[in-house]
Amino acid sequence: MKVIILAAGVGKRLGNAADDKPKCLLNFDGKSLLARHLEILQSIGVDGIHLVTGYRQQDIESHLNDIANVTPLQLHFNPDYTEGSIVSLWHTRQILKEGGEIILMDADVLYDPRILARLIEGEATNAFLLDRDFEPGEEPVKLCVRDSVIVDFRKQIAPDLRFDLQGESVGFFRFSPGLAARLAERLQAWLDNGRRDEPYEEVIRELLLETPAEFSYLDITGLPWIEIDFPEDVDRARRLMHNHATHLQ
Repeated sequence: MKVIILAAGVGKRLGNAADDKPKCLLNFDGKSLLARHLEILQSIGVDGIHLVTGYRQQDIESHLNDIANVTPLQLHFNPDYTEGSIVSLWHTRQILKEGGEIILMDADVLYDPRILARLIEGEATNAFLLDRDFEPGEEPVKLCVRDSVIVDFRKQIAPDLRFDLQGESVGFFRFSPGLAARLAERLQAWLDNGRRDEPYEEVIRELLLETPAEFSYLDITGLPWIEIDFPEDVDRARRLMHNHATHLQ
């Protein structure tokens, strides 16, 4: 099993809250998001970690040198980090095609380690993580389920879409070797067609809608997590740390 962590973006929406650092270096209770990811993966027993960098890569490299007992990982630099996240994932296309299962992670998430453990240690492949306890709106990436089948995955859901369950996607995914290879091919096709400003989620959505029966989801409702996009998210993350200190250390 290989892990791909996407950490290339600038994080413009965070403004001054990012302190001109990559979001993965945001510090909560003395530990960066990146250090937390690596510690959690190490505790679960996962190696083969690939980190996609871009904005201020030198800061990330310096931080990795400062982390004690860091799990060995391979860096992939995306010089076009101001473009869509599809480009960052494209930089790992060879990893996607090599075979073996893939865990794909956004780097800007603070979360209970049990969330990632469920994804990695469970039997579900081609799996999304779904949280039913979310605030509706334009920002959350939503998963819509009908009769236990995922019928859509994106921020903007068609008003006439029928579903009996909806939740927010956590931003972590697990892919089988076959699906990972398909994803690599589709990423290449989108970039060949000039679609460089898209979020990578749209490529996954296209594969999902083609073969929905191949995909599954794990319900992690009740376990704490937060994606950090806006200044207020930093404050919310600190409150989350305070309220769930036992599980978020």
